[in-house]
Amino acid sequence: MQSGPISRASIAKQTGLSKQTISEVMRLLEDDGWVVETGRTSGHVGRSAVTYELEPAAAYIVAVDLGGTKVRVAICDLATRIIAETAQATRAEDARAVIAQIAEITQSLAAQGAVPVEKLRIAVIGVPGAPQSDSGKVLLAPNIAGFDSLDVASALQDALGFEVILENDVNLAVLGESWLGAGQGFDNLAYIAVGTGIGSGLMLNGQLVRGASNAAGEIGFLPLGASPYESESLRTGAFERVVGSRGIIDQYRRKSGVDAPVPVIFDRAAAGDSHAVAVLDETARFLAQGVAAIASLTNPDKVILGGSIGERVELVQRVRQALPLCFPYPVDVEAGELGAHAALVGAAALGLGHLHNTLFGADVPEARMSLPPAATTYLREALS
Repeated sequence: MQSGPISRASIAKQTGLSKQTISEVMRLLEDDGWVVETGRTSGHVGRSAVTYELEPAAAYIVAVDLGGTKVRVAICDLATRIIAETAQATRAEDARAVIAQIAEITQSLAAQGAVPVEKLRIAVIGVPGAPQSDSGKVLLAPNIAGFDSLDVASALQDALGFEVILENDVNLAVLGESWLGAGQGFDNLAYIAVGTGIGSGLMLNGQLVRGASNAAGEIGFLPLGASPYESESLRTGAFERVVGSRGIIDQYRRKSGVDAPVPVIFDRAAAGDSHAVAVLDETARFLAQGVAAIASLTNPDKVILGGSIGERVELVQRVRQALPLCFPYPVDVEAGELGAHAALVGAAALGLGHLHNTLFGADVPEARMSLPPAATTYLREALS
């Protein structure tokens, strides 16, 4: 039902359930306020059929993009219309502080958007690291103290009072771009986020690739750039040490003898500073190696670059130029279209898909969830 008005016969065909079973399910869902009649089919041979849509206000999804420096939270209805949204600096001093912050923001946004708290049904939270389904801990997230020793999933569920799904933030970003951004229409995608750190989300045959312990795509630990045998590489990753913001700043200091933040380095490169130009060239060559590594293993239709650094056009152009020098086959490399909202859109998609599958017992692949036409308009207006 995510694609718009649909008849009971069409639902039966999509789910594999009998028409009689679907009729009973639809009666119950209509009685409980989950679906509404929208009209009748037309233009077909034979009798017309009643069509249904999800009632957008029947339930709400909390979408969270948690970063080491900033946390974004949005409340969406079942048409994925953003009801309320905000961003705050992350209380990263410890895990409990972050969890309390997410709960406080959610309550505030629900009040702001006049959303009944009892209709908040699920929170999908993008976390910087590898969430563990068995323990609820989040590994490989050094920027938030205590996430690797606390059952984060249970603590968040207790604080919020409803179901919580933890997902890697870059996984959500690739899902968001596939749903509404640069990856629409493709089932095989790689998304590389470059900012303070670096990570990648992979989608093959319409499904997120998570790996045995949800750590697939931790591209920062590729043994490229810095020595992978140094202790710092075991903590933050050899590749991240040269491509992330810290690596860019360190490169510029070594070349120029001056400290400067990453945006200033980009500005100086645009102004012709030879040291800054050399830093961007070198960073792009390293990043092209990372793209080549992913392309050689997964053969994606497209590689999307995102994050505050990765989506910069100066870097994307340089990666495109460097890639043919280190990889023999063409790779389509583009900047993401959703910017800082990519993970939030992915979280909304995952939450909507989870509720859809719960209601109808149909397992729809993540990338093949489709938006109702009105929802596309809502999201695009919100993101603009």
